[in-house]
Amino acid sequence: MDLRPAATALLEGEARALLTRLNRVRPFALHETMVPAAAPSAAAQGAIERFLMEGRSRLRHRVGAYLEWLDGPGGDRDPEWQQHQFSLLRWEFNSVLSHFDVFSEAVTQRSEHDVGVQLAGLDVAAVDALVTPGTPLADPPPIICYLARGPGGAIRRVHTRIPGGGRSPVSLIRIPRERMVGYGIGSSLVHEVGHQAVAQLGLLGSLRPVLYDIERHAGTAAERTAFHYWGLTLSEVLADLFAVGKLGIGGTLGLMAVVSLPRRLVLAPALDDPHPFPYIRVRLSCAMGDALYPHPQWRQLSSLWAALYPPQRAPRELRELTRLLERSMPRFVRLLVGHRPPSLSGARLADLMPRSSRTPALLLSRYRRWLRQPELLRTAPPTLVLAVLGQARAASLITPEEESGLLGELITHWALSNTLDSLAPHRGAGLHRSAAPPRGATSPDGAAEEQQPIPTRPAERIRTR
Repeated sequence: MDLRPAATALLEGEARALLTRLNRVRPFALHETMVPAAAPSAAAQGAIERFLMEGRSRLRHRVGAYLEWLDGPGGDRDPEWQQHQFSLLRWEFNSVLSHFDVFSEAVTQRSEHDVGVQLAGLDVAAVDALVTPGTPLADPPPIICYLARGPGGAIRRVHTRIPGGGRSPVSLIRIPRERMVGYGIGSSLVHEVGHQAVAQLGLLGSLRPVLYDIERHAGTAAERTAFHYWGLTLSEVLADLFAVGKLGIGGTLGLMAVVSLPRRLVLAPALDDPHPFPYIRVRLSCAMGDALYPHPQWRQLSSLWAALYPPQRAPRELRELTRLLERSMPRFVRLLVGHRPPSLSGARLADLMPRSSRTPALLLSRYRRWLRQPELLRTAPPTLVLAVLGQARAASLITPEEESGLLGELITHWALSNTLDSLAPHRGAGLHRSAAPPRGATSPDGAAEEQQPIPTRPAERIRTR
């Protein structure tokens, strides 16, 4: 019995059914209801829609070609080969839907009351944290933030592979819902932005060989063990450096809030975890903060953390690892802040941070000035605002309730201000919104000082180091 006609009819119907389902997938811009201030940037929306439309168009073309093949020479092929060709189409169809789902949650949340506008404000803060003139970070990728359950944040960096194949057209940052309070917002956000910065600057590629070299030529087994561990956790360490560099002590306090877990989790390294175990991670954050912005507060905070989680309560082998890491920490931190990656043209990682506006004394001085002139808050760059409020919270000058309420208002203001700026005729109807967060350029507070390009060293001097 010849089953080819039945197989052809069945598979033709299945292929046409794929097209009917595909035709029901509409652009987000046509079915998501959100107020203008909650919308992702025009650059982000455009990048996502183009990516998804290209995938759907490519699939429609392939389904059409398959139907023509079935109606022609494919109708004479055996059912097994017809089914094989259809299974490839089905695989690509599922990939197209997977791509839609990757971005659906992030975009759909923009329709939630209040949440959507808050997320748009976080988009602005994320871009502000990333942009650094005179470096590869001067032109940021489109960024979209969204909320998720669980204690940990995450980032799907731009151009990284996504489920179903292909590469993400935007940087997608996941913020835990429980982090939407106080300094926790900024710490989680800037840490994830730090991963994007690390990738764009090629820091893992330039730093890992240095650590491997130290490990290989270590004079003692203890030094070898310590720098092997730092090499394994380097990616997360660099993101923590970015957070504390942009936010000062607010970055470390936010980290402490994330890793304030039962003692057995704080004092227990996981072999497959790229993060330093929580006890040492907070101690390292304090050491990096002290290297960038020297002040007794860092040692006080580090001692407080050790009192909350006494390392002597850890198992003996972990106590030994902790001692090794803490002994190597000063050298490791000097290596980090003094590293000169090729992408920074001879400048150090420390020069990437806005150190002229992040010292504890300057942050507190700015907070007191803002108390007298509250309007200055609204013209300052978002990351500077987060750093000032974090420092004020650390100094007990602002209550948790006041900080959370003020941050909520400011995040909404960033979203609204950015929306109105993007709609102004001279701004090209918002085409460059993602690259133009409010930077405080007109602020009498001098909040735009960090827009200056980072300093570089002459090429001759670089070669002699």
